Amino acid sequence: GAVGILHAGLTPLLVCKLKTESDGIQELILDTLSNCVHVEASEILATGAITILKEKLTHSSVAIRSKAAWVLLETGTHPEGKSVVCEEVIPVLVSLLEDTNPEVQASATGALMFATVKPQGRFSALGAEAIPPLLKLVAEETSKARLSAIKTLTTLAELPEGRKTLLDHTDTFQQCLNDPCEAVKRAAKIAISVIKWKP
Repeated sequence: GAVGILHAGLTPLLVCKLKTESDGIQELILDTLSNCVHVEASEILATGAITILKEKLTHSSVAIRSKAAWVLLETGTHPEGKSVVCEEVIPVLVSLLEDTNPEVQASATGALMFATVKPQGRFSALGAEAIPPLLKLVAEETSKARLSAIKTLTTLAELPEGRKTLLDHTDTFQQCLNDPCEAVKRAAKIAISVIKWKP
């Protein structure tokens, strides 16, 4: 279905409809765009969708905030998507780390994780003061965003400023070493070694 939508050139129309349709229809459009991004990100980027998705991150509907963050997360997995997300969206994603909804937090943290793979994304995230809310998510044992938060902090620790800040918080990662989830344990171990690394 997504391939058909892309071949028919319907993505610009779908992106445009995000501005005018009711919340329920917007949710369906965001789901459709999510599937399309899996196939081809450049089509969506060419429509200027990032600007509209950025606006949707502050929507009153939890579902729309979460789905918009999810589409941005998936866009950020593509090389051309990373730089656009870095330039335009990181401060809003950082504000969503403290959203009241765990799904929104998880999508925003995942999107941030991909955005901080690029050096400019790391600088932008540090500038937006991402470390305190990310540490909070790591400390919450029930957080859906925990693994992504650890990985994001690990990339931020690759910058001297990030490492310096995180040196005071290694105990937060130490607690994760007892987590029942193997992936969380492994990520915490890597985070500690990156934070404690000395040039």
